[in-house]
Order: sequence, then C-alpha cells, then structure tokens
Amino acid sequence: MDLTVDELAARAGVTVRTVRFYAGRGLLPPPRLRGRTGLYGPDHLARLELVRELQSLGLTLAAIEKHLRKIPLDAPAEDLALQRALLSPWAPERPEDVDRHELDRRAGRHLDDDTLKRLEALGVVESIAADTVRVVMPALLGASAELAALPLPLDTLIASHAAVERHTTALAAELQQVFQDTVVRPYRESGRSPQERDRLMELAGKLKPLMIQSLVSSFQHAVNKAIRTSTDR
Repeated sequence: MDLTVDELAARAGVTVRTVRFYAGRGLLPPPRLRGRTGLYGPDHLARLELVRELQSLGLTLAAIEKHLRKIPLDAPAEDLALQRALLSPWAPERPEDVDRHELDRRAGRHLDDDTLKRLEALGVVESIAADTVRVVMPALLGASAELAALPLPLDTLIASHAAVERHTTALAAELQQVFQDTVVRPYRESGRSPQERDRLMELAGKLKPLMIQSLVSSFQHAVNKAIRTSTDR
C-alpha cells in the first residue's frame, strides 16, 4: 500500500498539516521516496491510528511521544495494531457537545437548570455556552439524570461520586498493571509470535465487557454484604 501524504491523511482522518507535524516531532518514520514524492505505507497509517487512540485517552503530546519512543520506528503495522487493540477496550468515551433540546432527548427527560447544575457537580456534563452543554460521559447521562433528580442533598451526590471515582481509579490502575505483568510482558519476552499477537488482539476485544460485567456483579455482592453487616450491628 503506497499512499501520498494527502491519501494518508484522508485514511487516518487527520489533516496533511497534522501528518507533517507528527513527522517533524519524530512520531512517524520517514516516507519512502519515489522521485520527489514521499510514499507512506500500512505502518505509517497504523502509527497515526495509535496516536489518535492515545489522544482519546487524554494523553498530552509529550506523553504520547514518550510512549511511542518505546516502539521502534520500523515496527510493523501488525505490532502497532496490537498496541492500539490493547488500548481500545479501555479508551474513554469521547465528549459530545449538544444543545439543551438534544440533551433532554438523550437523557429521556426534561433537565431543568437545577438538575443540570447537579449533573455538573457529578462531572457528567459541562456548560460551555448559553444553550450548549458538553456531555463528558454520554453513557452515564440517562442514569445520572435520574440520580440527580432524586431528592437527595447535593453534598450526598458529590461525596458518593467522589468515593466511586476514587475506588474505580485505583481498581483500574491495579487491573491494568496485572494485565501488563501477566499478559503483555510475557508476550514481549517470548518473541512476539504472530500467533500470540492474534490471540492477544482477540482477547483485548473481549476483555472490556467481561470485566464490566464482573465488576457490576462484584459490587452488587459487596453492597448486599455491607447492608447485612450494618443491620447485624
């Protein structure tokens, strides 16, 4: 696959200026020259897609550069695709900017100004203009709107949100480390065979829904246990 810089940018969903900027920062290997025309291949496209995946995780350009320095410039597209597959299951949702009418439609109910402020306190939305709201976590909008509408003190909602955020952040970091230590590192140390790479890519696609299902079930069990403990006192 030989692509000009315009074709590469179109395939990656970025501008030509962005491609050249990344190349200037050393994030892309040099193109192969045919006369005066630079030609790009699958490895360039895979590296650009990996950069976009890292951006979706909220990494700064400096952090992305640090991460990519660990990957040789001559790494094949298949290895870059594996890198992206290992990141994709955990990539957060992309925020969306909507007007108030669309926000109500997605929430499944009318959100008055007070409810909107409570959703902001929970970190689910951000007001960015008079009639425009940024939905930070689209998948949580419906459930969070119902939660915000409950007759609970705002302090209760904020404290509950902070507790969930604190513990899920720690849990995610620990699970990520376990996966790196027991799955990714043995793959790298064993020589990165194509068969093992394919197995890892398949595993990455199945991991997220299974982990979420396990987490929800474990949390339900923990809540029931906490209720039993409190009533036995």
